[in-house]
Amino acid sequence: MASLKNLFTAKDLTQGAPWKRIVEFSIPLLIGNVVQQFYNTVDSIIVGMYIGDNALAAVGSAMPVLHLLLVLFVGISVGAGIQVSQYFGAKDRANLSHTIGICITLTAITTGAVMLIGPLVSRPLLELLNTPPSIIDWCSEYLNILFIGAAGFLFYNIFSGILRGLGDSASALLFLVISTLLNVVLDIWFVAGFGLGVPGVALATALAQAFSAVLCLLKLMRMKEHFDLSWAMLKPGKDLTLRLLKLGLPSGLTQAIFSLALIAVQSLTNSFGELVIACNVIVMRIDGFAMMPNFSFGAAMTTFAGQNFGAKRYDRVAQGARDGTKIAVAVAAVITIGILLFGRYLMSIFTSTEELVNISMRMMRILAPGYIAMAVTQCLAGVMRGVGDTVTPMWISLFTSIGLRVPLAYSFAYFTRSELYPTGRPESVFVSLLIAWILGSVVTAVFYRRGKWRRETSAESQVEAQA
Repeated sequence: MASLKNLFTAKDLTQGAPWKRIVEFSIPLLIGNVVQQFYNTVDSIIVGMYIGDNALAAVGSAMPVLHLLLVLFVGISVGAGIQVSQYFGAKDRANLSHTIGICITLTAITTGAVMLIGPLVSRPLLELLNTPPSIIDWCSEYLNILFIGAAGFLFYNIFSGILRGLGDSASALLFLVISTLLNVVLDIWFVAGFGLGVPGVALATALAQAFSAVLCLLKLMRMKEHFDLSWAMLKPGKDLTLRLLKLGLPSGLTQAIFSLALIAVQSLTNSFGELVIACNVIVMRIDGFAMMPNFSFGAAMTTFAGQNFGAKRYDRVAQGARDGTKIAVAVAAVITIGILLFGRYLMSIFTSTEELVNISMRMMRILAPGYIAMAVTQCLAGVMRGVGDTVTPMWISLFTSIGLRVPLAYSFAYFTRSELYPTGRPESVFVSLLIAWILGSVVTAVFYRRGKWRRETSAESQVEAQA
């Protein structure tokens, strides 16, 4: 019983074998990320089963717009996780407490902005993306409900980020599982029971996310042995707020770059018609699951590196980077093989349309090898963020997403135009993504090895040794 209780507590990652602590911390993250993806996938499955392929395309077309308008918050969330892990590793209770309070205040401000701006700009953005008239109303309704109910999503993510920074990845997982089960029940109830269609899916998601946010808040309020949570802590202090934004904004801009790339490519995808749009939704849902181990190891490396960097255990940062990357690459290789062998069965979960299954599997075969490259990218970028270097991953993302993927996608589409494919071959979207992933991993590895933080910490260690 005691060991089960310990699972849902803050954990010091500065002790023990690095690979073991990374794996222990990653497993709840991985399960949580899988559950989160299932959270999103349930929406797609229920929409495909009860409404149809066009509705499925509508939900997929709405996602890039949703991501674009939430990127500022992502910056706050990432900066929070880094800062929390470093102060927790350094055992700095005062700054840890104030950082958590500032995160809550900034999230409240961001929530208000998203709820106000989101519904006003969602439809114009959809029109800008050449969203087909047959699905644009559904897209708009879906987005408006999620924006109005954004508080649950935003606060859950900031609270779970704080919990992970404290080394408690299990509690965030538990609350996500609970909200996912609630989401499934509400999805079926609203769509199949009340016939609310696509808006019903969005409403179910918003309510379930709000419930998970409340659970996270209650958990944090019970962790008083590590930090103080009071009204005084909510007042933004200049230095800590600026540091939080300095750490977080590059990550937010990274997500903004990614979202802009998605929007640019979504416009190209929309030009191929409803079948390819629906195919893209299915592939991206499978892709979401396939990427989960990479994202999990990346997040684990950020917390691990942050705590050890804060504790000045620089040797453990480097060892953890090596161990975590090797494990992540091995897992990604297994996933790639699994997709190539059994991917077709996964596609058939979303639709019974044979043509849609065939084209989706064809695109998935192109994308699958890229997961091995992304394992390297996510782990090493996670380490760089954990030690406070969030700018380098931002520039790499800018290069791979905007400078490389978008031009490649449109170029491939242009040069493959024919009578059968007047707007180009749809494979252009996925070939360009594969190339961007592979080159991104190479560039990330180079910049990690040449990292400024490695030189600085090496010099600091020498000074301390001489003293």
